[in-house]
Amino acid sequence: MQWSVACDRLPAHAPRVITTLCVQSEGLQAHQGFITASHLRDACWIDLLSPTEEEELHVEHLLGLELPNRDELRVLEESSRLHERDGALYLTALVVVNSDSEYPRSDHLAFVLTPQRLITVRYANPKALALFAERAQRQPALAESGEHVLLGLIETLLERIALNIDTVGGDLDQLSHEVLNPEPARRRRRPDHAAMLRRLEFDQVLLARARASLSSLARLLGYVSRPALSFEFSRAFHKRAGVLLQNVQSLVDHTNFQAGNINFELSAILGMINIEQNAIIRIFSVAAVIFMPPTLVASVYGMNFEWMPELGWSKGYPMALGLMLLSALGTYWFFKRRGWL
Repeated sequence: MQWSVACDRLPAHAPRVITTLCVQSEGLQAHQGFITASHLRDACWIDLLSPTEEEELHVEHLLGLELPNRDELRVLEESSRLHERDGALYLTALVVVNSDSEYPRSDHLAFVLTPQRLITVRYANPKALALFAERAQRQPALAESGEHVLLGLIETLLERIALNIDTVGGDLDQLSHEVLNPEPARRRRRPDHAAMLRRLEFDQVLLARARASLSSLARLLGYVSRPALSFEFSRAFHKRAGVLLQNVQSLVDHTNFQAGNINFELSAILGMINIEQNAIIRIFSVAAVIFMPPTLVASVYGMNFEWMPELGWSKGYPMALGLMLLSALGTYWFFKRRGWL
């Protein structure tokens, strides 16, 4: 099956695509391009990727429904993201996109659920949609109806979020080993704390996007589970939605755990930076103290007094050098014995 989703990133020059997943005798078939009434009869899922105004009006005319556009998704109030109108459910969720890139972000994914089919409107490419479409081709039962497609998409979105959280966890484990490496400094290269902080920032951003998406999906699942809805769901739908809601809560707990790990890693990295800076300052302080007595000796014999017996002594110069050396060694020995070095 050729599907419109190839990767999370949607380039500016990407073509706008309408993809229809149809249930036919030979199984599930995907059709791309403008849909007709015959396509609509068998369609269980219509996916609009960055539709033009003409494409959107065409689908709205066929369905007899109003679909949200890009501007409406952006300015939609929180209370309006989940509502029921004209016999259909309008559900908007925040999903993670570009999770494999350097700049993960979030984008809105609109679900319009009717008794016959599901319509999705999006302006980004979450990988979850492609993954679910491939699964549905292998297992047509996953797309028997619009509600099956809706829950299948949500389940796949949660799988992707769980993968992102595991990615963060693995990177944090590696960071912990690098920051708290017990090997002596002379046996390894000096750690690049700036690079570590950049990695930590990426993990924090990805985790924040995942938490925002989980919160959005939790509200969506809670809304469709309300008994006050006039939209009729099957008992199996409510049971499966409840299980997905529990999965969301488990993932939220996992993100909270990883957020604590990020705070620990940040404190550890900053602590190691402070330790290295203190060690450098300590070296300079000790060097200054060790060279203070020799400086005193040199200052004494650098005075311009007329009568200084050592100035006329043939061994005065070596004596001054020896005195400076002994004073430096004596200061070092004293600091070492006291445990200050």
